[in-house]
Amino acid sequence: MTVSPGAPAKFGSDALTNGIRVQVRPRFIAETSDPVGGRYNFEYHVVITNEGAERVTLRHRHWRIVDGDGDAHEVDGDGVVGQQPELGPGERFEYQSFAPLMTHWGTMEGSFTFERADHSAFDAQVARFFLVGPESKRRP
Repeated sequence: MTVSPGAPAKFGSDALTNGIRVQVRPRFIAETSDPVGGRYNFEYHVVITNEGAERVTLRHRHWRIVDGDGDAHEVDGDGVVGQQPELGPGERFEYQSFAPLMTHWGTMEGSFTFERADHSAFDAQVARFFLVGPESKRRP
């Protein structure tokens, strides 16, 4: 996996649950952020790999986002980036998404709900990763 410049591996995460590996690498987006105004934008690159023995479909996502002030936000939805990818053994799916924060750092973690061919479901963990940007004084 390629790590974007400015996205230290120590800020990312890697978790394996029921044969599904989820790796995340975040990056601060300086071009669209306004640290003085208290707006910090981050992107995160997700790689989902089916290391298990059965075909699965990603049906649902759940995120818990906590900013540097301790304010938490929960995000739930179908699939990821408008898709519900199906992964056979050895296959992987990659996507990028975006998270804005009002503080220069925060964390994200969550889970992806997968469905097996027999319609049973399980949650694959997305381990906590860190969104870290430059600290700046906010305007009054």
